[in-house]
Amino acid sequence: MTEKAKNIVILISGAGSNMAALIKAAQEEKWEDLLGARVVAVISNKPGAEGLALAQALGVPTQVLDHKDFESRATFDAALQALIDTHQPALVVLAGFMRILTPDFVTHYAGRMVNIHPSLLPAFTGLNTHQRAIDAGCSEAGATVHLVTTELDHGQILAQAAVPVLLGDSAETLAARVLVQEHLMYPQAIKDFLQKLIPA
Repeated sequence: MTEKAKNIVILISGAGSNMAALIKAAQEEKWEDLLGARVVAVISNKPGAEGLALAQALGVPTQVLDHKDFESRATFDAALQALIDTHQPALVVLAGFMRILTPDFVTHYAGRMVNIHPSLLPAFTGLNTHQRAIDAGCSEAGATVHLVTTELDHGQILAQAAVPVLLGDSAETLAARVLVQEHLMYPQAIKDFLQKLIPA
């Protein structure tokens, strides 16, 4: 293991349930001792994001960079990149970060930025994934952890979890069952990815 800590920065826009699952796993499984990795910051583009208080309660510093304060997507992403880089991240984790990122930003973190998407990619990229799965008559839905690339929801798949689509499912009931699996899968996928960053 290298001496330098593998700092993890998590980006959120909302409730932060996947963020909380990651932080709890890192703390309970002692990632800092095992992997030399720790969550050093949670950053939100929304000042009122519920996940900010949740992160603080779990002992992780938070920062807010309101995208509404910037005149363009590019200027926001440049400021966000500068803020993230103050933490010297080994890994940037998107956990319900509801922004489409510019190619320059994505390229800067190539190979070290991870997202979780609520579908079994390559099916149903983009939004409204659960309703689209129901409408398409799918027998299964789920979630995918993947590396972020400049093509939306098309990066290398790191992990997937499937759940059955049940008769009478709504987008909300299906999303709730998928989210349970996300909370289990995302921390494990991040842990597995970090282990690959440790030199033999």
